Amino acid sequence: MINVERMNAVVAHIRAGIGRKIFMLTPQFPFMFIGIIDDVIDDVVVLEVETTHFQQLENRRWVIHIDQIEVFFIERDDAPLIPELKDLDSENRG
Repeated sequence: MINVERMNAVVAHIRAGIGRKIFMLTPQFPFMFIGIIDDVIDDVVVLEVETTHFQQLENRRWVIHIDQIEVFFIERDDAPLIPELKDLDSENRG
C-alpha cells in the first residue's frame, strides 16, 4: 500500500510539472536526462530531451517509466534553475 501511495504521489508531482524543465537520473543508459515534461500517461513521463550524456540522443522525445527514475528535480518559479550544460571538450579544442 505504501508503494502505491508513493508512486501516486510521485506521478502527481511530475504531472504538476508538465511544461517545465526536469533533471533526472536513471540507473539505466543513458543515465541522465534534462528536458521539458511534455506529458504524463499513467506511470510514464513523456520528455522532450534537451541534454543527455550523448549528443546523438538529444532533441528527441523519450518515454520513461517513472519507476525507473532514481532522482529528479523540476524547475519551479520559486526554486533554482537547472543550468545549461555545455560540451566543455569542444570549447577547449577551438
